[in-house]
Amino acid sequence: MRVAFVGKGGSGKTTMSALFARHVASQGAPVVAIDADINQHLALVLGADESPEPLGSRLAEIKEHLRGDNPRIPSAEAMVKTTPPGRGSRLLRFDDLAASPYAVSTAEGVRLMATGPFTEDDLGVACYHSKVGAVELLLNHLVDGPGEYVVVDMTAGADSFASGLFTRFDLTFLVAEPTRQGVSVYRQYREYAADYDVALAVVGNKVHAPSDVDFLRDQVGDDLLTWMEHSAAVRAMEQGRPFALDDLEPGNADALAVLLKHLDGQVKDWPRFGRQTAEFHLRNARAWANDRTGLDLAEQIDPHFVYGP
Repeated sequence: MRVAFVGKGGSGKTTMSALFARHVASQGAPVVAIDADINQHLALVLGADESPEPLGSRLAEIKEHLRGDNPRIPSAEAMVKTTPPGRGSRLLRFDDLAASPYAVSTAEGVRLMATGPFTEDDLGVACYHSKVGAVELLLNHLVDGPGEYVVVDMTAGADSFASGLFTRFDLTFLVAEPTRQGVSVYRQYREYAADYDVALAVVGNKVHAPSDVDFLRDQVGDDLLTWMEHSAAVRAMEQGRPFALDDLEPGNADALAVLLKHLDGQVKDWPRFGRQTAEFHLRNARAWANDRTGLDLAEQIDPHFVYGP
């Protein structure tokens, strides 16, 4: 399954992404975590000894690899972030993603990838979506199977809607603090996602009292799946002190199990995935990509290509 963590900046979505990835790995399942947030803190929270090579700086290589022998894509330069796979494209199995030279391992067995931060050359001239586009391309070409997990820490707020990346997941967890600002992002995300069959569940975070849970229930209703109480163990982890999942309070450990059970209950909808891949590619082609490449990128859509295993 592919799951995204989104939320207001400062809501704790990066910490939740890391805790969830660690929990999945602790159950013996293979997991790849991808840092697609502009702030690039996932490696720090996961306790990785090294930072992965930025995907954003390897975009040309990634495109060249993925296009394979697809006759509809004459060159890597003809590929954009939404370019769909077709017959001849080089598809990725989960093991290919996990074994990528752009991934590093953490002590808990999580494989970590990252879009990479802004560089000095990017400042004032580049959009961060040029880096996140690498993640969208990889997910477009990924054929994942049962018991395989990709966990993506997304950009803050509703910025994910600047591309079709928000439709690339089987489930989206929205991390919300029990505040008006925290739930305002939920409302915006729910409104934008409503027309695209995006499965959304709210995870309360930094809950101090039952009144916080009551507030979240009042604001988000049945979308509230579970919540994380204020945690001394998580605060210690964020301060750089030694941390293990066993240090979590029982209620917070149970919340992670609830998230995994809910994710496992999702149905993989390959036909929807294929439809939306084509839809957002056509939108981007008309909006900017045809002019950028000088090509009619609608021709990159292979009508006989079937998504899924």
